[in-house]
Amino acid sequence: MKKLSKFVDTRIGFFTLLVVLFWLKTLFAYFTDFKLGAEGIFQYLILLINPLPITALIYSIAFYFKRSRFFYPVLMGLDIANTLLLYLNVIYYREFTDFMTIATMTGYSKVNQGLSGSSLALTNVHDLFYWLDIVIIIILMLLHKIHFDPRAISSKLAFAFTSMALTLFGINLSLAEMSRPQLLTRTFDRTYIVKYLGIDAFTGYDVVKSQHINKMRQSATKSELLKVKRFTDKHYASPNPKLYGIAKGRNVIVIHLESFQQFLIDKKVNGQEVTPFLNSLYHGSDTYAFDNFFHQVGQGKTSDAENMLETSTFGLPQGSLFATLGSDNTFQGAPAILNQRAGYTSAVFHGNVASFWNRNNVYKNLGYQYFFDASYYDTSGDKATGYGLKDKLLFKNSVNYLQNLQQPFYTKFITVTNHFPYSLDDEDKDPNFQTTNTGNTTVDNYFVTAHYLDQSLAEFFAYLQKTGLDKNSVIMIYGDHYGISNSENKALATALDRNPDDWTDFDNTQLQRVPLMFVIPGSGGHGGIYHQYGGEVDVLPTLLHLLGISTKRYIQFGTDLFSSQHSQVVAFRNHDFVTPRFSSISGTIYDNKTGKIAKLTAKQKKQLKKNHKLVNTELSLSDSLNEKNLLRFYHPKGFKKVNPADYNYSNGLKREKQIEKKLGDKSTSIFSKNGDRSTVDDYSTDAPEQNHSSTDSNRIKITNPDGNNK
Repeated sequence: MKKLSKFVDTRIGFFTLLVVLFWLKTLFAYFTDFKLGAEGIFQYLILLINPLPITALIYSIAFYFKRSRFFYPVLMGLDIANTLLLYLNVIYYREFTDFMTIATMTGYSKVNQGLSGSSLALTNVHDLFYWLDIVIIIILMLLHKIHFDPRAISSKLAFAFTSMALTLFGINLSLAEMSRPQLLTRTFDRTYIVKYLGIDAFTGYDVVKSQHINKMRQSATKSELLKVKRFTDKHYASPNPKLYGIAKGRNVIVIHLESFQQFLIDKKVNGQEVTPFLNSLYHGSDTYAFDNFFHQVGQGKTSDAENMLETSTFGLPQGSLFATLGSDNTFQGAPAILNQRAGYTSAVFHGNVASFWNRNNVYKNLGYQYFFDASYYDTSGDKATGYGLKDKLLFKNSVNYLQNLQQPFYTKFITVTNHFPYSLDDEDKDPNFQTTNTGNTTVDNYFVTAHYLDQSLAEFFAYLQKTGLDKNSVIMIYGDHYGISNSENKALATALDRNPDDWTDFDNTQLQRVPLMFVIPGSGGHGGIYHQYGGEVDVLPTLLHLLGISTKRYIQFGTDLFSSQHSQVVAFRNHDFVTPRFSSISGTIYDNKTGKIAKLTAKQKKQLKKNHKLVNTELSLSDSLNEKNLLRFYHPKGFKKVNPADYNYSNGLKREKQIEKKLGDKSTSIFSKNGDRSTVDDYSTDAPEQNHSSTDSNRIKITNPDGNNK
């Protein structure tokens, strides 16, 4: 004990004491207050070591102060500040299930609005643990039980401590990258950075990111917005008069098909259709489908697809727009447009944690009134996969919330079961469906989970038809991005009756097609399969025109797919592009008819050069619009800027029912229109988990494991 006391009385010993105590406090927060979703020994190992390197690095600053009257106050000040940062994140996390960003800290009014009146309620008895060590150390110092060491640390030794801390952080970062590749460049959940690198590292990362964003935004001018506006005005495509407004006033139900590629439609395996129900919709007389529709996502994957769907702007060249800019960006998205132009209620149904892809913040900025995330569902036991509630249960258990929404509504269902690594419990598999035998587990399982997704859609449509909801809705179905990556497409080739040895980059590009269907029951039977080329950025103007809402006043990079003026140059995030005749891949031009390198005429070369310029321009302008937040300068007629403070996603069902009760006979919800009778029993599912017991059927949350495809 005396040896320990003597060690603490040295500067190195006191430094070590504070580092160890803060490390213990951080671990306490990890396992008590935060839900970081660590899985496996490797992730827990990273979790245990990640507080040490940055803490040691920060505290080593004190070594550069030679005099003891400076060293000890500086070191204690750093410890108190670091503890305050940790504790503020604990309080903030309890309220928002998220971590504090620099924008949150500097925007006091926003934090105060969220926490005022509830801060005391957010405290716990065990919070004393975060401050007890500091109180005790200060008392011991005042009682001279801890003595000040007058001996200064040499500059070389101080630098050695700093270097050692940086080396440890480098090792920490390397381990993190091994478990979660592109951790910092492809951030889709702040929880991941905290889990792998710690609170301090996350805060430092956010400081750098915020400075970069602020620098760009401070330099932004209205003239840059005008440049964007001139481009979108020039490329505006007027609606098809035959289809404009054919779905006016209808509910909109968007079904987001996770990792679902177009080749699954009409695909047979061992003589069996992989997606029989989707096939029937695809060929239905009331379905307006596209067979040359491409995903255009970048590193943001699913979030990029959502961004294009909601805003008709592209994702970022690196990372996710939702995760990087979504908390503060000004959007003029579908939920707000539909609410302000046609009185739509908006909601998202998704059985994953709200913070994934920063949705809990982005949806508010988009104007979504409700977000029913994993906290609204029973995700216990085998009811969920790694990425959330299984699809059959998502649709079934969302009816209780859907039926209370005021009509017309704009809703989005985000499915997750058809997600890499495409694992499905045996009890959920169709015993009559036999998948491929390519020898590649990913490919073989992909058909199994796609088949399950198809069954879940059939059940949901049966409910829509039984309640008559289908007749008053337009159901939009789209695939968000590829399911099988380019590296595994050769294994897929055999399932597509292709020779893997003949597979090229051209084939990889053609497989980037995903489904897009607008199912509009009772629209006159004029549906069909349309062959024009388009991409996800074209969805919003197409949908709005079907609803009879003009898009001319908005800044949108996509154009109406049904318009005769629609541009069929489909840009990819890496600046490649496809047209009905040619595909430009890494500078090589392929002929779409032959799949071979094209022999071009002078006229074709000239046109392709124009196409390439168009792609570069629209991607660059979209990046400028989003990175510099230029929409804050633009106020289209009749559009009121979204105030995210207007939305709170807790107690969604309670708020729905309060609105319903207040409206009385004027309520337009399905529940009210059904004579105040629930439609939950109208939904039938064969999901075996539906009857499994749970200890808490409403508030159980899932963890969020890492994946390499989301």
